Amino acid sequence: MNSVRVAFAPHLPFLRRYARALAGSQAAGDADVRTALEALLDNPGLINLRDGDGKLELFRLFHVVRDARERTGREALLLSAIEGFSLQDTAHILGSSESAVGADITDARAGIMSAIRSRVLIIEDEPIIAMHLEQIVADMGHEPVANAITHDEAVREAERVAPDLVLADIQLADGSSGIDAANEILQRFDVPVIFITAYPERLLTGERPEPAYLVTKPFQPETVIATIGQALLSRQGSLAPA
Repeated sequence: MNSVRVAFAPHLPFLRRYARALAGSQAAGDADVRTALEALLDNPGLINLRDGDGKLELFRLFHVVRDARERTGREALLLSAIEGFSLQDTAHILGSSESAVGADITDARAGIMSAIRSRVLIIEDEPIIAMHLEQIVADMGHEPVANAITHDEAVREAERVAPDLVLADIQLADGSSGIDAANEILQRFDVPVIFITAYPERLLTGERPEPAYLVTKPFQPETVIATIGQALLSRQGSLAPA
């Protein structure tokens, strides 16, 4: 199993990111990752590392274990847009065909664009990045209601605009923390928060309360779109009447 640990260890933070985004929470995503790793310990034959692609095989293992449950239909988009897998690799991970995966991605994009119009607070101290995020949000049909560049300003703006979603940088203009700002906002509002950082693995250790949604800088618009869509659709699903 030492070779398995060596092959998989660098990729575990990114599997956690994917699993959390898919499940909509840290607890549920981490539980799914733990279940997959426990299945591997019980049955090492579930994996094949001969091709040398530890990340691909780790994500495939995750879905071999997880897909006993019904899929949401958004897995293919998250794998391609957030984790950067090719169409061929996404099909391999999901045990599907490239044509079926392509159709899933198209359907998921359509679902994301039909999400309920939401008010978005952007916490970002780089003006160009903030403007880019505002444009992405607006192009999706949502409303960028405010932009903050410090912890205190972010909390004040959240109180003023009551956002449905928060996009937050980690390091803010005055050296304050976007994580602290988001945590304070979450004490007042039950909203999804998407963190944007150049070092996502630092927030994906599984050792403390951590975000469900992470976008890596520099980002592609498709990554932000997919993450926003997943966050909003997961929230709408959790708010739906039983």
